[in-house]
Amino acid sequence: MTDLSAVAHFLYEAGTLKQARRTGWWMAGVRDPESVAEHSWRTSLIASIIAKLEGADPARAAFLAVWHDTQESRTGDVNHLGKKYGGGAADPRAVTADQTEGMPEVLALAVRELVEEYEAKESAEAVCARDADKLECMLQGIEYLAQGHRHAQRWIDNSRGRLVTGTAIRLADELLRQDSLDWLRSALGETSD
Repeated sequence: MTDLSAVAHFLYEAGTLKQARRTGWWMAGVRDPESVAEHSWRTSLIASIIAKLEGADPARAAFLAVWHDTQESRTGDVNHLGKKYGGGAADPRAVTADQTEGMPEVLALAVRELVEEYEAKESAEAVCARDADKLECMLQGIEYLAQGHRHAQRWIDNSRGRLVTGTAIRLADELLRQDSLDWLRSALGETSD
């Protein structure tokens, strides 16, 4: 029988990402920013959309996005300023190797390969997942801006400028064109004056 104790350990560890905050938002004045888990969920959704519209495998792109920040259960979410000083310099592949130590080899290898693919930035799915990571940050910034956090504009601009795929760029422009509650007005059948 396969020993699943390391898998159980990892599932508890992954649960800490529900409490781990995305620290860069503190600099924008957001007191209680989204968690790493919340960010990863919407990133996965966006990755599947971008991949489908780019002709890549949406399930693979979403799968990559689900795992893209799992290492932060050990390293924490180190924002870009912190990385300047060596914090967060841990190689995601090395952290993942430690996280998967003791797991059934078929699972450990699959997870390590996912992280390697994401970090290599070469497959169409990895490019879509990475664009989704940036687009989710931009989208979150738009939402924080709408809540009055004017410094979120920096994250919006920086994220928009780092997009690669045509789909992500067009989607970013559409998100910037809309109000964050246009979806609700549309769902309620309200017309804009």
